[in-house]
Amino acid sequence: MQETNLELFPTAEPTIDIVPGRKLTAKAVALYAAPSDHFETKAVEELHLGFDGIANDFHSGMTRRSGGREPWYPRGTEMRNERQLSLVAADELSIVAERMGLKEIKPEWIGANMLIGGVPHLSMLPAGSLMFFEGGVTIKIDAQNKPCRVAGQSIATHVHASDRDAAALLFPQTAKRLRGLVAWVEKPGVVRVGEEISVRVPEQWIYKA
Repeated sequence: MQETNLELFPTAEPTIDIVPGRKLTAKAVALYAAPSDHFETKAVEELHLGFDGIANDFHSGMTRRSGGREPWYPRGTEMRNERQLSLVAADELSIVAERMGLKEIKPEWIGANMLIGGVPHLSMLPAGSLMFFEGGVTIKIDAQNKPCRVAGQSIATHVHASDRDAAALLFPQTAKRLRGLVAWVEKPGVVRVGEEISVRVPEQWIYKA
């Protein structure tokens, strides 16, 4: 009988590392809302959240139109709005500002709705993480918020950059994995500044070849 060379047939199943779920404690340090005609936000004391997001906000709606982030659809295709809310962290914005040679980057310049404190590496929270606000609201994390030139242009305008195009392009280059998260409303209600947040990070698995 001919022997089979097992080295030619590696194990079909990849190795999987399981990362257990865990709970974190956070805080809604500041809240922001955007007028219906522009993505930049303004500080508010509370946000009224429905299943379509923030009432009358620029990013509100149960659905949205696809853009450059969804090359698998023709631009303008109606799809679920998983980008109802934008979350950022002060420490991450400080890193980006330093990389850009700026004194600061304010959350409202880049359209943030929530400044979240207490979560190290906020932008690295995985999709599916849940945030339970003490007032009863629950939001679900969809993904990292990919930095774009539009937000960079807003920053360049606010800091009166001498070369606004260069500054606008610098933001996507320096803010990767530091731009925060996008989320959608799972359980509606009112969120107020200073609320404590219980964060439930789901179990994750990592495939290894």
